[in-house]
Amino acid sequence: MSTSTIKLITGANAPLGDATSVKVAISCKHSPAELDVSCFMVGSDGKVSSDDYFVFYNQPADPGRIVQFTPQDKWNSEFIINLSALQSSKIQKCVFAITLDGPGTFADVKGCQITADTSVNKVVYEITEGNAETSLVLAELYLHSSGFKLRAVGKGFHGGLKPLAEAHGVNVAEEEDTSSPPSPTAPTIQADQSRSKAVSEIKAARSGAASSSASAAPSKINLNKIDLLKQKVAISLRKKNIDQQKARVAVIFDASGSMYALYEKGVVQRAFERVLAVAASMDDDGMMDVWFFASKSQRMKSVNENEYENYVKNTYPAPRLFGGLGAGNNEPLVMADIIKKYTQEEPSKMPTYIVFFSDGGIYETKKISKLLIDSSGQNIFWQFVGLGNADFGVLRKLDDLRGRVLDNADFFALDDLDQVSDEDLYDRLFNEYPQWLKDARAKGIISP
Repeated sequence: MSTSTIKLITGANAPLGDATSVKVAISCKHSPAELDVSCFMVGSDGKVSSDDYFVFYNQPADPGRIVQFTPQDKWNSEFIINLSALQSSKIQKCVFAITLDGPGTFADVKGCQITADTSVNKVVYEITEGNAETSLVLAELYLHSSGFKLRAVGKGFHGGLKPLAEAHGVNVAEEEDTSSPPSPTAPTIQADQSRSKAVSEIKAARSGAASSSASAAPSKINLNKIDLLKQKVAISLRKKNIDQQKARVAVIFDASGSMYALYEKGVVQRAFERVLAVAASMDDDGMMDVWFFASKSQRMKSVNENEYENYVKNTYPAPRLFGGLGAGNNEPLVMADIIKKYTQEEPSKMPTYIVFFSDGGIYETKKISKLLIDSSGQNIFWQFVGLGNADFGVLRKLDDLRGRVLDNADFFALDDLDQVSDEDLYDRLFNEYPQWLKDARAKGIISP
């Protein structure tokens, strides 16, 4: 069956037809900053019933998975909406919005549009008039007596994501003011206490258990990406019973030529943010060490959770053949530098947790094997993460690597990093690490 295309103007609406699901795509051709895309699943009062129904970059689905969010790159995102489940829910409408995560206003954004695509027809709304706001409500998906419709809104908000979210009933936490120290007489709540409370509430909600704090005021959602990720890291660490274990944390990024598309699409930046949340939760001083490598390797400035925005763009924006690290793969070079830093320059009995991203092309089997064997008696655990279905050579055979003092490495490959939920990623990152901690402690490699 061929589909028809309906183009909307601001204020107009169009039916989606007799469909059970719809893909809502939001895109632009040019923007001065990355687009933060969100969906508010609101009731008749125009508010979300709880923060669980605010679907955005770090909460990619509601509890019933009626709406599921998938970022494509910095200017393109998609939602898949189960219309059958939406119709039987208490949700009155889904409100789609975008916010500039950086400088500029929507007067600087070009080619912005939202498309609702079903098996029956396609509805397109193009925003042609720029404005001076930094947030914009694009459209509403709602149930009419004749079926689901999409209404073109085009309403702007000043001030970014916070006022936009609050206007739709989301309980937004105030960002901590670090410009001056708090008054000694004012009560303060430490970040760790807030995170612990948030984690407890999440676990209680998921298990359905009653809580003595059920009548307390609802916790506020924090829009800082790293703070949100840290809550999910904390859940994984608790499940593995290593939530009290501190470690030095480092991340290594493949910067060879084949990684170019992943840098351009922002995948490397998003991977950086997800690992930075691990360091912010687990590192002894909250700092994360960073390496990039290709034919050559380079240590970068260590970073904390307040320095995450545009880190990759500002540090090593894309692989380059000339004037950079080259285009090849030289894992042994960067691995040797890592071992040197943590065993010779900064020796310690504290565990060192390494997350090593690569898209394959690994052929230095003997050198990599020797480095893993030689470092197996040291306080270093290697967590290799493969990006794509590529040739990862010896990394796929780590369990068969003989001659080590103990098993000091793990590997898993992901076809698409953006398709893996934060919860699943963190569970996999901490799959073998707890056993290594136990074995390394028993051999006196790390502190008891």
